[in-house]
Amino acid sequence: MKRERTLRKVKESEKMTKEIAAENKKRKLSFPVILLLGIILGSLFGVFFPEKSKVLKPLGDIFLNLMFTAVVPMVFVSIATAVGNMANMSRLRKILFSTLLTFIGTGLIASVYVFIAVKLFPPAVGTKIALQSTAIEETKSAADLLVSSFTVPDFVNLLSRRNMLPLIIFATLFGFCVSHSGGQESPVGKILNHLNDIMMKLINVIMWYAPIGLGAYFASLIGEFGPDLIGDYGRTLLIYYPLCVLYFFTAFPCYAFLAGGKEGLRQMFRYIYSPALTAFATQSSMATLPVNMETCKKIGVPKDISDLVLPMGATMHMDGSVLSSIVKISFLFGIFQTPFTGIETYFLSVVVSILAAFVLSGAPGGGLVGEMLIVSLFGFPPEAFPLIATIGFLVDPPATALNASGDTIASMLVARMVEGKDWRHTHLSKN
Repeated sequence: MKRERTLRKVKESEKMTKEIAAENKKRKLSFPVILLLGIILGSLFGVFFPEKSKVLKPLGDIFLNLMFTAVVPMVFVSIATAVGNMANMSRLRKILFSTLLTFIGTGLIASVYVFIAVKLFPPAVGTKIALQSTAIEETKSAADLLVSSFTVPDFVNLLSRRNMLPLIIFATLFGFCVSHSGGQESPVGKILNHLNDIMMKLINVIMWYAPIGLGAYFASLIGEFGPDLIGDYGRTLLIYYPLCVLYFFTAFPCYAFLAGGKEGLRQMFRYIYSPALTAFATQSSMATLPVNMETCKKIGVPKDISDLVLPMGATMHMDGSVLSSIVKISFLFGIFQTPFTGIETYFLSVVVSILAAFVLSGAPGGGLVGEMLIVSLFGFPPEAFPLIATIGFLVDPPATALNASGDTIASMLVARMVEGKDWRHTHLSKN
């Protein structure tokens, strides 16, 4: 009798657990829909009420400021915790090597992809832009740029999101020292683990405001810059935006399938839209970082991998930026009626685009520095700078969406290389 009663209670408990899990699943699945709805409503408001939409900008700025405030301590804590908890340093080396290999590999694929597109559809055809004289700021030397990209002169400078690469390096070194001083069982290790949990809870609280904040932010963007989308740069945008969509639905699924087979592909299409939409609206990979971390958790990426790959990806993995850099270069060649051909030209374009993605993106004003580098290396006059600076601004939403959502895909690929083909099933319960 007692056995039957116990079995009944167990079955009831299992049923309740399943119901709760199903309810939580519905809630998780509904968030991307709510987020998309907020962005769509905000965009429509910006289209029909461009002047009034500017009033909503503070609501969007509040969300961005909250995310940017939280992201710096979150990056430090997550990386320091991941490295500090890692007793096996060979695993750390394997993760870092696999990460760099993934970043470079996807960047090269993106380069080939966009080369084909700009050869078939030259972005500058039919464009008539009056060139205006402008002055270009003097660029730093290669040595100075290298130093400023990877280090800062003072500790307080690490507290700025403009110096993410130095912060990542410092957090990695700090975590390495924690690992060799007792790891997660040490007093500092325990504090880091608790802080990591607290930061993720904080991010979850902030994300409840995301549909309102992003909707308001996008309304103000459309209301202010909407006319530029149909101006002289219209052809470039008509090429670049569909190119990004095509890359998203062709290259990303291939990467996901390579990482996790059919199940990896299914999980990608299930969860990738939240980081993509957040990045598209905020135009910031760093602001999307918390969303990416939650996405990787749902997919089943091992936490020590996502905690390292995602922050590095937010500053170094820029498939969308690679696409935009080569589109900008092709556009300038067309404007100045210079043939965009030759192995040397193609090679230099790839080097510049990947350099901009890996190094310059982490430097203060990296986007503008990259555009200055394009102008100087290819011998364009100074008047060319505002042209690609304008294009850079207009293509930033889809470029950032690819950059940020691509970080989740990169985490899956790294998990595959580090853990093997069964990585998801092994670690899903732990995440």
